[in-house]
Amino acid sequence: MMEEKSTKILCIRIGSVHVIAVSDPKIALEFLKDTHGIFSSRPDSMSAYLTSGGYLNTALAPMGDHWKKIKKILSSEILSMAKHKWLLNKRNEEYDNILRYINNQCETNHGVTSGLVNVRTMVQQYSGNMARKVIFGSRYFGKGREDGGPGDEEIEHVDSLLTILDSNHAFCVTDYFQWLRWITDFDGHEKIIRNAILAARMYQDPLIDDRIQQWKDGVRRKQDDLLDVAPFNVTHMTTADSIVAGYFIPKGSHVIVSRPGLGRNPVVWDDPLTFNPDRHMNGDKEVGLTNNHLHMFTFSTGRRGCPGVMLGSTITIMLLARLVQGFTWELPPNKPQIDVEENLHGLAKAKPLFALAKPRLHPSLYTTS
Repeated sequence: MMEEKSTKILCIRIGSVHVIAVSDPKIALEFLKDTHGIFSSRPDSMSAYLTSGGYLNTALAPMGDHWKKIKKILSSEILSMAKHKWLLNKRNEEYDNILRYINNQCETNHGVTSGLVNVRTMVQQYSGNMARKVIFGSRYFGKGREDGGPGDEEIEHVDSLLTILDSNHAFCVTDYFQWLRWITDFDGHEKIIRNAILAARMYQDPLIDDRIQQWKDGVRRKQDDLLDVAPFNVTHMTTADSIVAGYFIPKGSHVIVSRPGLGRNPVVWDDPLTFNPDRHMNGDKEVGLTNNHLHMFTFSTGRRGCPGVMLGSTITIMLLARLVQGFTWELPPNKPQIDVEENLHGLAKAKPLFALAKPRLHPSLYTTS
């Protein structure tokens, strides 16, 4: 609808709720940062309630004392600089482990050592291992595999978390017609979400759910891969009438920011649909994963901005660095180019990336357990 009307801000009404979509960085900053005191709450959403176990985490909880207390714990105890330094050895163990795991997939044929790696599976394993190592102090819930790969418990845990994450943006008509909740049969996608939550609860404490979700948010890469984690950010809700960008915004409105609208904005980016990593090189400045001007949507900003910026950036950059340091990567012979087809029904691209990994370090450097 925004494309059809060629507008940067659009308001539609669903039931009694005004839903406001924004695709302009300046307007988005007004909502998320300049007037964040009014727009920092979350709506009473069925998907948010189900996927967070009853608003137990900070990412989806409405504004209130509970949200303030949990965010304070995250900032001062879990994601502080002191804790970040203290967890360095645990992170290093997982950097080493992923190299060992990939190397164990390689075989030597005619003097050439290489192995076909499912990059999606490998990164998901790394993500799950890192989260469990940092939070629980253990890589596996069970025994894992001898080659460093995940066991059944770890695969189930990650699958459950990804199912929940997929459902964070699920549309539910009862969010806009509240009276329908009293007659809704909890079946279909709601049943699927509940089952995923029950499986995930076997392995994690509800109090630290947000730690996982913020970590997931933190691994988004600053590049033009055109694959968005979701078309819109998590919904903000206004707690009072206000004026933004000259528009009257009534209390209770839902505000969503378009990720493609920011990342592919032709006013901000030259030739936005072209893959061009060099556009992020600004002289001698370091390439970071954050963007305070919201020219792209990574960690967001304002009160609801992700506090896991430092940890998310660190583990993402180090994963890429260790993969490049440890292996030479090539496409399989039967794949002349990378398939970047988007998946419109999930968070990952339509097909996983397979690549040939060839070890480039001394064999002894891959044996660390």
